[in-house]
Amino acid sequence: MLYYLFQYLESHFSIPGAGVFQFITFRAAAAFILSLLISAIYGKRIINFLQKQQVGESVRDLGLEGQIQKAGTPTMGGIIIILATLIPVLLLAKLDNIYVIILIITTVWMGLIGFLDDYIKVFKKDKAGLKGRFKVLGQVGLGIIVGSMLYFHDDVTIKEQLPIEQQIVQDNGRTKVFGEAHKSTKTTVPFFKNNELDYSKAFSFLGDDYEKYGWIVFIFIVVFIVTGISNGANLTDGIDGLAAGSSAIIVITLAVFAWVSGNIIFADYLDVMYIPNSGEMTVFILAFAGALIGFLWYNTYPAQVFMGDTGSLTIGGIIAVIAIAIRKELLLPILAGIFVIENLSVIMQVSWFKYTKKKFGEGRRIFRMAPLHHHYQKISYHESKIVVRFWIVGILLAVLTIVTLKLR
Repeated sequence: MLYYLFQYLESHFSIPGAGVFQFITFRAAAAFILSLLISAIYGKRIINFLQKQQVGESVRDLGLEGQIQKAGTPTMGGIIIILATLIPVLLLAKLDNIYVIILIITTVWMGLIGFLDDYIKVFKKDKAGLKGRFKVLGQVGLGIIVGSMLYFHDDVTIKEQLPIEQQIVQDNGRTKVFGEAHKSTKTTVPFFKNNELDYSKAFSFLGDDYEKYGWIVFIFIVVFIVTGISNGANLTDGIDGLAAGSSAIIVITLAVFAWVSGNIIFADYLDVMYIPNSGEMTVFILAFAGALIGFLWYNTYPAQVFMGDTGSLTIGGIIAVIAIAIRKELLLPILAGIFVIENLSVIMQVSWFKYTKKKFGEGRRIFRMAPLHHHYQKISYHESKIVVRFWIVGILLAVLTIVTLKLR
C-alpha cells in the first residue's frame, strides 16, 4: 500500500525522497525491520492473550528431560509469525506481483490448516489433531494451486542468456545478454555442467509436442516438494528454537537467491537463471525472516511460546514455494537439509521397526527416538546444545548451497 502511495506522491507532487520506495532493497530492509519489531514487541501481547485463553501445550510423557515442565506453555504462536509477515508485506510490497500473490495465498492457506490442527488439539482435547489425510489433502491442494499459477500465469517467465555471437550492444551502451521472456519448466540443478533441468523433457518420448504436457510433471513436483518440506518443518519443531532458527537461516539464503535471480545485472554476472519480476519476493522473504527472528526472542530455551502447527506447517509451505518460484527447489535437499534429515530419521525408524517386527517378531530401532533431535536428547544432550549445533549445520548447508551455483 505504501509503495503505491509513494509512487503516486512522486509522480504527481515530486516529493523528495518518495522515489526511495521504488527500490526493492529499501522496501525489503524496511519490511525486515518492521516485521522484527512487530513480532518482538506485539508478540508478547499475543502470548499473554493465548495464556488468558488457556491455549496451552499438552505434553505426552516421552521420558525426555525437561519435557513435563513445558506443559501449559502457550502454543499456536505461529500466529505471531504470520501477522508479522503479512502486515509489512501488505504495506511495502507490490501487491499486483504474481509471486507476492502466490506467497500470500501460501501463508494464509497453510496457516489455516495449521490453525485448525492446533484448535482441535487444544480446544477439542484431541491430541491427534487434524486427521493426517486432511492435512495431506490441504498440502496437495496448495501444491496444485501454486503449480498451476506458476505454470499458466503469463507473468511467470524466464530469460535465457543468448550465445555470445547473438549478444548486441544497445543504444544505452549496455549489452543485451538475455533473450526475450518466455514460459519454461526449466529449473536449477546443482553440480551439473549446464546447471539446468527441463521438467517437460520427461515427456520427450511423445514427440515434438512434448512440451505442452510439461505442466503434469511440474505440478506433481510442486505438490511433492510442498508436502515434503512442510512436513519436515513440522517434525523439526520439537525443541525450543530449533524450527524457527533453522528456518531463518534457510529463508535468508533464499532471499539472496531471489534478489539475484530478479536482478538482470547480477544474474548475468553470476551466471544464474534470470526470472523477471521475481526480485519483488525479496520484500516478502525478508519480512518472513524478520518475523522468524523476532519470534525466536520468545521461542528460545526456555520457550515462552510454541509455534504449533500454525507456524511449522506455514513455514515449510512458504520455504517450499519460494524455492520453486525462483527455480531452486532441487537445492532444497542441501539447503533445507535439517528438515530432510528429520523427515528421513522418522521414515527410517518406522520402516526399520516394522521390518524387524515382521521378521524377528520384535521391533528394533535405529535411533533412541525419532525425529533425530529427540535421539540426542535421549543420549543426554541438553536441548540448547542440540539446537545451536543444528543451527551451525544449517549455516554450513546454506554456504554449501550458495557454492553449488558455481560447482558445475
